[in-house]
Amino acid sequence: MTDSWVNSAEILGSDLPLELSGTGNRRALLMDALREAVRSGRLAPGTRLPPYRSLAADLGLARNTVADAYAELVAEGWLAARQGSGTRVAERAAPVTPVHRPRTPERVARPVHDLVQGQPDPSVFPRTAWLASARRALAAAPDDAFGPGDPHGRPELRRALAGYLARVRGVRASPERIVLCSGAAHGLRLLAEVVGGPWAAEAYGLPFHRELLASHGVGTRPLGVDADGARVDGLTRRDRAVLLTPAHQFPTGGPLHPARRAAVVDWARATGGLVVEDDYDGEFRYDRQPVGAVQGLDPEHVVLVGSVSKSLSPALRIGWMVLPQRLVAPVVAAKGEREQFSSATEQLTLADFIESGAYDRQVRRMRQRHRRRRDQLVDALHARAPHVRVTGIAAGLHAVVELPPGTERSAVRAAAWQGLAVEGLGDYLHPGAEHASRGPRASRAHRAGAAGGAGNADAVRAAGPADASLVPHRDGLVVGYATPAESAYPEALDALCRSLPPAGPPSATAAPAPPPPSAAP
Repeated sequence: MTDSWVNSAEILGSDLPLELSGTGNRRALLMDALREAVRSGRLAPGTRLPPYRSLAADLGLARNTVADAYAELVAEGWLAARQGSGTRVAERAAPVTPVHRPRTPERVARPVHDLVQGQPDPSVFPRTAWLASARRALAAAPDDAFGPGDPHGRPELRRALAGYLARVRGVRASPERIVLCSGAAHGLRLLAEVVGGPWAAEAYGLPFHRELLASHGVGTRPLGVDADGARVDGLTRRDRAVLLTPAHQFPTGGPLHPARRAAVVDWARATGGLVVEDDYDGEFRYDRQPVGAVQGLDPEHVVLVGSVSKSLSPALRIGWMVLPQRLVAPVVAAKGEREQFSSATEQLTLADFIESGAYDRQVRRMRQRHRRRRDQLVDALHARAPHVRVTGIAAGLHAVVELPPGTERSAVRAAAWQGLAVEGLGDYLHPGAEHASRGPRASRAHRAGAAGGAGNADAVRAAGPADASLVPHRDGLVVGYATPAESAYPEALDALCRSLPPAGPPSATAAPAPPPPSAAP
């Protein structure tokens, strides 16, 4: 039988009508047919599919071909498999519904689409590879792994991380400088206790991090953010530390300019301050060369904080700090005598996962998936809302959809009516920066730089330290394109496009339409 084994023929396989069209790989054709059956509603959520042996016999396919197709569609979120109940259409894999939906309070209260950033799709967790690593790690684990935990973390994982971070992120660290924690938030809590305040922080950033620091008595003041990243010229001798996202500014996007990377290290050396580098998605870049960690410039003045929350799962509760030598003992003392947060067996499993190459494979797989998602987002907006601009798309797991001034809140409300959970860019603006931007000190140079983007970056830098905390608010939506299951993503994009404000009259602040992904910078 040749590759042209079927051409637009409807086949009845175990009472399952499928239309298999085209030529080529049999597994891919079968997957396309099943996706279309789910998307159109012919296979409703919860429908039980024939056993793969039966379907293979009816379609004249190898059993492994059908089994592999089922397994891949389970991983994508179209199907769900549970031992003893067979393979079924996933409950969330609903067909695309009509554009005009009833706007009821229930729809606002319980979103059916999720584009909130920071929540990668849990269905893509590499269960098989993780289980294999767990088996190997437990079989080889020393007896002390099952005793009281070391607050430094398991030495196996610290060794694995030292090698991985040096190779992938340009980090300069020995295992002895790495302290494991339960995530970036836990790391910030420990650093707040040890370093004290006040800290400077990027004017756009996670409110949770600012609130966490404040709960430990550490106040933050905002540093302006422009096309080159944080305005580090606003740092002073009074600042004990500065919290940055230099690989990919969160949430506006873009790496910290090389001159500013050098400048923030010079500030730390001159003042004894500390640079806290949140490396939250450093592995996920698409249209640019890798950007190494700032920590590599000066390991004695920079702390690198990272975790597997974006690359694997936040449920693992494993993060790390790469510390200056002088901070290792104080941070371990603040953590406590015994490990109370991260499971030793999970740490051992992650160590094997990294050293076996499975972690690299997972990151490559996720990079390809997220890039495809990013391209779908840009294509949809280019076709249906060409008046908006998409930024921050060269890396990361989210993008910013820039909106006309004054339309952000109405767009968020419209999204809620569409059953879509998405956040406004203003939700991430430091309260101090928002207040300052409305005052009389907001400089003409900074306003011009914010409106003009990278082309006016020199004007922004020339504004000087006195203006470095001033950030005029930009209207926009922060769109987490890694969040939905594969089957739910098209409908989530549809809801997003319906939520955007219509094109208005041209203005000086209007941004050009986004280019197709192939032309994106």
